[in-house]
Amino acid sequence: MTAWFEMLTLPTMSAETTSLSWVLAANNPQSLAEFYAKALGCSCRAGLSDQHWMVSLPMGGTLQIYRPSRQRPWPVRGAALAPCFQRIGNKHPDAELGGWIEQLEALGARRREAARLESFGAECWMEDPEGQPFLTLVLQPGSIGS
Repeated sequence: MTAWFEMLTLPTMSAETTSLSWVLAANNPQSLAEFYAKALGCSCRAGLSDQHWMVSLPMGGTLQIYRPSRQRPWPVRGAALAPCFQRIGNKHPDAELGGWIEQLEALGARRREAARLESFGAECWMEDPEGQPFLTLVLQPGSIGS
């Protein structure tokens, strides 16, 4: 019997083009990044803006700590940490994100909100098939972290 996912005709998503990090909402991203860096014995650095910091995790990976936009709802307590699927984009990160969203929806993911274009690239909050949130992010070429 053919598995349902074998019947889908989707472009391959490879580890070379997609990375996984973690995103954490915080009131004071720099202070919280410094806390995690000291607690884990690693380093942190400024990210895409003064409200975004990155902690390089000792065993690999990154914890991205950000302050949500004042125009957006604050994450519910206990749901402020989520995986971030990240790719380096091309000249049109919003179009690239749109195609990626379609691939993820074909696998059972759902959009939590509309995708949006930001200064650093394009992003969309989604849910996995069990309703857990994750962020899809396509960075502008040359962005910090890309």
